[in-house]
Amino acid sequence: MFTGLIEGTGTLLRTERHGPDARMVISPDFQLDRPVLGESIAVDGACLTVIDFDPASFGADVSAETLARTTLGRKVSGNKLNLERALKIGDRLGGHLVTGHIDGIAVLKERKPVGRSLRLSFEMAPEMIRFVIEKGSIAVNGISLTVNGVSNTGFEVNIVPHTASMTTLADLRIGAEVNIETDLIGKYVHRLVHPQEEENGAGKGIDLDLLRRHGFA
Repeated sequence: MFTGLIEGTGTLLRTERHGPDARMVISPDFQLDRPVLGESIAVDGACLTVIDFDPASFGADVSAETLARTTLGRKVSGNKLNLERALKIGDRLGGHLVTGHIDGIAVLKERKPVGRSLRLSFEMAPEMIRFVIEKGSIAVNGISLTVNGVSNTGFEVNIVPHTASMTTLADLRIGAEVNIETDLIGKYVHRLVHPQEEENGAGKGIDLDLLRRHGFA
């Protein structure tokens, strides 16, 4: 579990392909204190497992599923990546609950300065937009952001100077693809309210009639 508060960036040294899978070797641009074999690190928002490390870098396996769902398979040596180690019990939850399980990809459609901040507008698939609400939370390349606006095709976020300096967001150009994780709580609520219909028609989910029958409305 992560918070979406990026600790720093890292540089992709190389990607080693192994059939449908891959191994990425990344050099953090900050001091990664006491890494542990098997620990989780969010790389541009995708939860990866550390399989080896040395004083200057760490390696992580990337499954075929992660390569298909994220932008990691398109990264090349020299690319910058956002890094966050897993949340520890007792840490401040300054962002929001982020799992590191990417829902899909969004595309940057517009960027413009607003005062000292940067306004970014993204477009993404309707099946992900349904989990996005204005003033809700969303993780873009692993960064916890507040949604400032939402439409049927996309959403807008505001990047303050500190976030721009600590992450790769300020470097994004029109057409850039980013990893998106929508709000965890919103997905569970949607699942409860709109369960997948069974073949026998059972499972209406939560509706006004159900709430009335149980004294909630």
